[in-house]
Amino acid sequence: MFLGTHEPRLDEKGRLILPAKFREELSAGLVITKGQERCLYVFPSQEFSEITQTLKQAPVTAKSARDYSRVMFAGAHDEIPDRQGRVTIPQALRTYAGLEKDCVVIGANTRVEIWDSNSWNEYLADREKSFAEVSEEVFPGLF
Repeated sequence: MFLGTHEPRLDEKGRLILPAKFREELSAGLVITKGQERCLYVFPSQEFSEITQTLKQAPVTAKSARDYSRVMFAGAHDEIPDRQGRVTIPQALRTYAGLEKDCVVIGANTRVEIWDSNSWNEYLADREKSFAEVSEEVFPGLF
């Protein structure tokens, strides 16, 4: 499980140092791909394999499943972090997420998300208010 918020910076080669607490779980390999709200998703390779198996179950005749799979897999990049815990984020993925220098890396349960710092701050400011005011169960039986 990935938890917390971290603020690394991209270096001039498009590399990002993964937070120390995430490195062990990602050390065997990871997949970076496009996520919703213009962030990047980072999955441990094993988790990405499980997602792939689930997506295989979607009927090829379902247009939304085809569209989602195409975007997700076409933009995916697999990598093994180097000894310093760095990963290179390809230019196409940096462009998609608007990553330039200052980033925010968050733990999102089974995945890590990489955000442009300004985009994350705007997203969080917008969502925290509604989060604090939730008056019904978002996930029945959870709270």
